[in-house]
Amino acid sequence: MAETSTIAIMYDFDKTLTTKDQQEFTFIPDIGMSAEQFWKQSNELAEDKKMDRVLAYMHQMLREARHKDVKISRGAFVGHGKNLEYFPGVEDWFDRINVYCEAMGVRAEHYIISSGLSEIIEGSVIRPKFKEVFACEFLYDADNVAIWPKNVVNYTTKTQFVYRINKGVLDLSDDEKLNEYTPEENRPVPFRNMIFIGDGLTDVPCMRLVKSNGGYSIAVYTEKKKVQELIAHGRVNFIAPADYSEGGELDNLVKDILLKISTEDKLAALTKMQRAEMI
Repeated sequence: MAETSTIAIMYDFDKTLTTKDQQEFTFIPDIGMSAEQFWKQSNELAEDKKMDRVLAYMHQMLREARHKDVKISRGAFVGHGKNLEYFPGVEDWFDRINVYCEAMGVRAEHYIISSGLSEIIEGSVIRPKFKEVFACEFLYDADNVAIWPKNVVNYTTKTQFVYRINKGVLDLSDDEKLNEYTPEENRPVPFRNMIFIGDGLTDVPCMRLVKSNGGYSIAVYTEKKKVQELIAHGRVNFIAPADYSEGGELDNLVKDILLKISTEDKLAALTKMQRAEMI
């Protein structure tokens, strides 16, 4: 019996699955700032100190929360995840896609690769749908109060996690196995069996990596003009509205891709079996 093929669907989080940046739902209002003020100050800090923008926003979160006496415990951050709002169809998307894949005899695995906070994603209603979440995370003291960035995921380091999924090395502490040579045919999820869904320029390295290795990249949008250059310059395979509803444009597109991947895997398996019979 042929081994079941695995298809990895990887997602950015903020403004790909949620309607805005995750901090903007409750954290930023809790510290008494507008989203515009928070991101302006964070970006100014990055520019002034020549600092990574992701590290700058994490520093800004801790600084402003301490100044306003707002809790920065791990539990508090996880609690912010309960108030996220998603694009239409997101909450039942993963189960629908899983059922569709099962009907074709393949297995879908869902992953998050995000510059947002892992703790906030952990508190979200959709967290159980993902095999793994790769995102920024704080280090906490004995009282579970955030004291330092533990993991930082920016637009270039995101590509590391595509390779981790490709090779099946999901433990962040395992760099040795990640960097070992592994023939493509021995990797758990070949690039041709990958789909990356993101919303903009910060996702381009991952989108290009997946696309250039035979997988599929999709840029979702609420304003089409913001992603038109991505398709015009060949950085993604497709663009689609950020609407995950059943029967919608994105739903149909992803299902067509899944069908194509599944069919190609079955034909490749048949070729391999027939060649083995001739030996």
